[in-house]
Amino acid sequence: MAEKVTIIGSGPAGWTAAIYAARAELKPLVYEGAETEENRLKGTLPLGQLSLTTEVENFPGFPAGDMTAYLDSSIAEEKRRYMGAHHKRGVSGPELMELMRQQAVNFGARVVTDDIVEVDLSRRPFTVRTLSGTTFQTESIILATGARANYLGLPSEERFKNRGVSACAVCDGALPRFRNRPVVVVGGGDSAMEEANFLTKFASVVYIVHRRDSFRASRIMADRALNNHKIQVKWNSTIDEVLGDDKSGVTGVRIRSTTNPEQVEELEATGYFCAIGHTPNTEFLAGQVKTNEKGYIVWTTGQRTYTSVEGVFAAGDVADDYFRQAITAAGTGCMAALDCERWLAAQGIE
Repeated sequence: MAEKVTIIGSGPAGWTAAIYAARAELKPLVYEGAETEENRLKGTLPLGQLSLTTEVENFPGFPAGDMTAYLDSSIAEEKRRYMGAHHKRGVSGPELMELMRQQAVNFGARVVTDDIVEVDLSRRPFTVRTLSGTTFQTESIILATGARANYLGLPSEERFKNRGVSACAVCDGALPRFRNRPVVVVGGGDSAMEEANFLTKFASVVYIVHRRDSFRASRIMADRALNNHKIQVKWNSTIDEVLGDDKSGVTGVRIRSTTNPEQVEELEATGYFCAIGHTPNTEFLAGQVKTNEKGYIVWTTGQRTYTSVEGVFAAGDVADDYFRQAITAAGTGCMAALDCERWLAAQGIE
């Protein structure tokens, strides 16, 4: 018998969809992703991008405080024992995701730690194949696979992720380690300009490191950055290495001139923000669902999570190339579950 609804993805969108679908008695099957080295390197391990975030200050309902006892009593022991110690300053990304996961499980969601590698959306019920070789059918699918941040691929970036290296200024820029300290933004597009301008609210100075002698950002965004007195641009430069140590995390960067490779410079900084775009996790769809020019899934109806394939819904950052926030992802996860529930009812699938 085909599953009623399969949720692919395990970030805020996926878990919220699972909670709503489970409460609606749809018995959702959630594929949270596989724990593989490839997924670790890509940043696509179970629990989504928030699992890579040490502190979450802007998700409602988690003011600063010691949540140790609450976490111990709320999360299943086999999960809790592998989590890091609570830092007593509100909630971390892994803690928030484990709480959402546990809530979905409590309502009856079934969770499989595996990747979906192939889907056939040409007919219903849809056919789904997993990394482990399992094949099954499902009446509907909620896509919540998110989008992974693009990095330069430096070993030092990987070493200092969550210890000064970030790809989201809105998520992390207000953290204490960046306040009144110099930070670095890498990139030359609109995203980099937006990140840099946002960071000037907190940082003492923001260095934009760009490999060309002009930005590819829109004129208005570029001018806004160039006219900000707290922003300094390092033209014709690339990142050679992110500097730091195990105790302090990021302490600076070494940049190299693209016009004179022998010329290097070290910049003091406590933060390194890579703003060279995101890649939506849609490869397994093989072009069967309509996407925009950036590869993000297109919602085909206003205020709905419908995709170009009937019975397939999209939630979170896999369809949102603008906000990319945990709270907005959770909101669209709720919407996708409700859209899916109503669609199944209209098909006579109870």
